[in-house]
Formats: sequence, structure tokens, C-alpha cells
Amino acid sequence: MGTQKISLNDRFDLEKSPVLLNGTQALVRMMMMQKARDRAAGLNTAGYVTGYRGSPLGAVDLQMERAAKSLAAYDVIFEAGLNEDLAATALWGTQQAELRGEGKYDGVFGLWYGKGPGVDRSGDVMRHANMAGSSAHGGVLMAMGDDHTGESSTVLHQSEWAMMDAYMPIVSPAGVQEIMDYGIYGWGLSRFSGLWVGLKTMKDTVEATSVVDGDPLRMRLVTPTYDMPEGGLNIRLIDTPHLQEARMIDHKRFAAEEYSHANKMDKRMWGKPGAKIGFVAAGKNWLDLIHAMSLLNIDENEAERLGITLYKVGQTFPLDMRGFHAWAEGLDLVVVVEEKRKLIEIQIKEALFSDTHRR
Repeated sequence: MGTQKISLNDRFDLEKSPVLLNGTQALVRMMMMQKARDRAAGLNTAGYVTGYRGSPLGAVDLQMERAAKSLAAYDVIFEAGLNEDLAATALWGTQQAELRGEGKYDGVFGLWYGKGPGVDRSGDVMRHANMAGSSAHGGVLMAMGDDHTGESSTVLHQSEWAMMDAYMPIVSPAGVQEIMDYGIYGWGLSRFSGLWVGLKTMKDTVEATSVVDGDPLRMRLVTPTYDMPEGGLNIRLIDTPHLQEARMIDHKRFAAEEYSHANKMDKRMWGKPGAKIGFVAAGKNWLDLIHAMSLLNIDENEAERLGITLYKVGQTFPLDMRGFHAWAEGLDLVVVVEEKRKLIEIQIKEALFSDTHRR
């Protein structure tokens, strides 16, 4: 058997994979990965990272500064924000870089980071930027650091509802690999739908360390067929609030749902059609659900014997209803496992109770 030389510096070398990363380092590497993907697609893009540190994202600025040389090689700039909302405003500006044809790049993809209070105070920017739209070759991710147990916060935050109020799609990774995968997916979704995308992080995921597949081309994103309005869904040089709201309500949410369906963000993980009891979970809750099953001595084979099926949600808002309906067909009971305020359950109820063609 051959040997492989391994170094901690491999984490930011895109020629090396697999690599050992924690969740914060995954945010650094995925910026470089997105640039590499754009290069492979013939796009000349740049990346911009800004935000305000706070647990569980308290080490983002440290990791970005340590990787400054590596990031520069991929045209990625990091600037710590004076506060969260000014950082978000700067990212809104990046989406306008090529509007007048004067920009140096085809687009700028951005990453914002901050904890729950920062999400709250950035609401004005989030709403305006989403109404305006993201760049077709840019896109913005907002990495929200939630502290559900209040270990280092004055409020036990759950940030998804603030993002939903601004019509932002949300993805919920269950580990380090999915932080990178969902980040890459998020930029694709942002470009397609014209929306900023929320990336939910918690200490259980972002402070974990894992060996991951760091291949920039690992994700094969599918662009769905969607009947776009005239002028598309991305940011425009000339626009009005009324037209922005019409595009938001009539198109952007549905485009985001269609993108999730095309890329199979939600999956049947255990069980087969014909099961009678279904469990739904996302992110950290998915890990909790699998752990609970193991405590009950239920593995995949036993679940199938008992008529149990498990459904893993990647994009928690808007939920892919076509995928969910296909999975839920024939079930007598659906159990949704999620923390704090209901997010997935209310979407499921709305879909099922409004569907007159199904049981």
C-alpha cells in the first residue's frame, strides 16, 4: 500500500482531497472552491467575505486572515465588518458591481457571517437586497450562527424566521461536508433565483472537525427549466419597488423551490414507498434523529421491516413540495423533528391541508 504525505496546509490547497477541516475552515475553502468552479465554467469572478464575529462563528475572521494568501490567489477579499448590517450593505454593493458594465469581474460572490443578533439588526438590508436581487454571476450566502442553548448569547436565537420574513431561502447542513456542499449549492441558488441564501450554522456543525471531500467540482448543480419573467430575477439597473415585490411573490420563491427539487436537496434516506410512518428532519436534528433510532436499536433494515421511512431535508425554506408529496404518499403519520419554532412542519401542513387531490 502506498503512502500519502499529509499536511495541515492541505486544508486550503484545492489540489488536495480529502482534507481535514472544521466547519469554519470549510467556509474558507468553499470560497476558493466557488472561484475554481467559475474558472472551469469560463467566468471571471471574485469573492468577498465580510461580517461580524460571534459564537459559533467567532473564529471566521481569524481563519480568513490566516488564509489571506491562499484566498488572494483565488481573487477572494476578506474585510471584517464594523458591524453586521454595514457588512451586509457592502455585500449588497458587490451585487451591483457589473450593472453598468464597468466592473473588473463578471460577478462577485459574497459571504456574510454573524450570529443571531446580527441577523436581527441586518433585517433592513436583507429585505432591500432580496427585493433588488442578486447578480447572475455573483450571489450571496448569509452564514447565520445560532446559539439555541444561549451558552454565549443574551437571546436563544433561531434566525430562520428573520430570513423567511425577507423571503430568503435557507439551507441547513448537518456537518462539515454539507457546509461546503450546501454553500456551493447556495451560490447556485442565489444566482438562479435572485435571492440571498441563509446558511444555518450551530456549534454542533461549525465547530466539528471532519475529513471531507474538498474537490471543487464535487457538486454537479442542475439548472431547472423555469418560466422566467421578462428581464429575469436578478438585480437590475432600473427597477421599482412594485415590480420587485411582484417578482418576489410571483416568481422568486417558486424558482427557489424548483431549484431545490432539481438538485434533490431533500431525500428519502431510509425506507421504501409503502411505509406507514415517516420522520422528517434537517441539519443537526437529522443527526439527533439518527442517534435516537440507534438508541432504539432501529437501523435501516429494521426501519423498513417496521414500516418506517426517514426524509432528510436540505433546504428548509422554501420546502420542495413535489419531493415531499412523492415521499409522503401513503403515509398514515408524519413526525417532524425540529428545534424551537416550527419551520418545516407549518410548510408541510399548508401543503397537505390545501391538497384536495391527496389523502
